[in-house]
Amino acid sequence: MNYDVNIIRPEMRTGQVKLRGGDLSAGERRVVRKALRTLHTLEIMATKIYACQAGGRRSVLDLALTTAMCNEMTHMQDFQTKLYEYGIRPSKLRWIYWLAGYGLGLGSRLLGRQAVLKTAIWTEGKAVDHYGRLLTAVDWEPDMRTVIEKDQADEHGHIERWQRLLGSPETAV
Repeated sequence: MNYDVNIIRPEMRTGQVKLRGGDLSAGERRVVRKALRTLHTLEIMATKIYACQAGGRRSVLDLALTTAMCNEMTHMQDFQTKLYEYGIRPSKLRWIYWLAGYGLGLGSRLLGRQAVLKTAIWTEGKAVDHYGRLLTAVDWEPDMRTVIEKDQADEHGHIERWQRLLGSPETAV
C-alpha cells in the first residue's frame, strides 16, 4: 500500500478507538501483547533520540529532527492507544528505552552531524525490520494493520530523508 509520509499526524476520530481482542486465545493475546509493547517501547526510544539530537540550531537538520520527533510521538501514541484497546498495560520497563534513546540521541549529537544522521538511519532501519516481522507475526485486524503499515512507511520516509541529508552540506533554515 502507498502512504503519504508527509502526513506526520494523521487524523483520528472517536469511533476509531474500540475494544479489541476479545476473541483472541491466550496464545494469540501473548503475541499481540509482545508485538504492541515492542512497538510502543521502540517508539519511546525513537522519540527521545530525536529530541536529544535536535540541538536548537536553526538548520535544515534540526527542522527535520523536530518533524521526525513529532511523527514518532504520533507512533508512540498509536501503540499506547492500541495497548489499552486490547486491555494491555504498557511495559513496566519502558523507561529503559527512554534512557537508551537519551543516550543514543545525546551521544550522537555530541559526536556531530554525521553521527546524528548515521544513528537516525540505524535506528529507523531497526524499526522497519521490527515492523516487518510484527506485521507477519500477527493476523491484525484491517484497521490495525493500516496503522502499523502507515507507521512503517513513515520510518522508510525517515531513512530516505536522513540518507539525503547525509549526502548534502549543512545549511541554515
